[in-house]
Amino acid sequence: MQISIVIPVHNEADNIVPLLEEIVGVMHGADVYEIIVVDDGSNDQTSQVLKQALQQVATLRVIQHELSCGQSTAVYTGVKAAQYPIIATLDGDGQNDPADIPRLYDLLMQQNKANSDLWMVAGWRNKRQDSVWKLFSSKFANTVRSGLLGDNTPDTGCGLKVFLRGKFLELPYFDHMHRFLPALVIRAGGRVISEPVNHRARSQGYSKYGTLDRLWAGVTDLVGVIWLKKRAKLPVTKELQRG
Repeated sequence: MQISIVIPVHNEADNIVPLLEEIVGVMHGADVYEIIVVDDGSNDQTSQVLKQALQQVATLRVIQHELSCGQSTAVYTGVKAAQYPIIATLDGDGQNDPADIPRLYDLLMQQNKANSDLWMVAGWRNKRQDSVWKLFSSKFANTVRSGLLGDNTPDTGCGLKVFLRGKFLELPYFDHMHRFLPALVIRAGGRVISEPVNHRARSQGYSKYGTLDRLWAGVTDLVGVIWLKKRAKLPVTKELQRG
């Protein structure tokens, strides 16, 4: 296994160390891996916690944004900096379970050998540990998005995804793109499958994204992604041989 684990964080000082400890435990015995934490302009103790963690976790790398640029930009920063061809992304709040990473990695590798157009395995929180309102708003948003984009993905908001680094970097980049990754992959000619993953209640801190903020950004970005899809061209090509 050669994989880069990218974790965007913003004001998650209380959750970082437990999450890193879990990842190290899960990845024990992996061939080669790295953990890249992108501190997206935190203004709590996140920076200090990460500086200490660098002395204790040999596989850890830390990249800091001077100002908060948002989750998508933090993910993009981490993926660009990654050394390995396979990426796993996790939210920094501890609700994603790192124990799911090896299983999603194996699934991507096995199916990619049989069909090279598989670019991403997306986590599906089919048993979410969230408030009733958050569950309702996410279900509504996923239904609308899937109906309009046809991405056939039940949970694009899950932060746990495993994908090909090179293909990700070919996708159009924009703020909030992380919510539309399956649709962008399909637009580019790739395939995405969804896999049930464990989901846990947040034990420390609070969500950094409000429902109304997500709703407004989601509406405007959805219009943009629909525009991108309509203008996508996927030519069928062949190269002539001498002869």
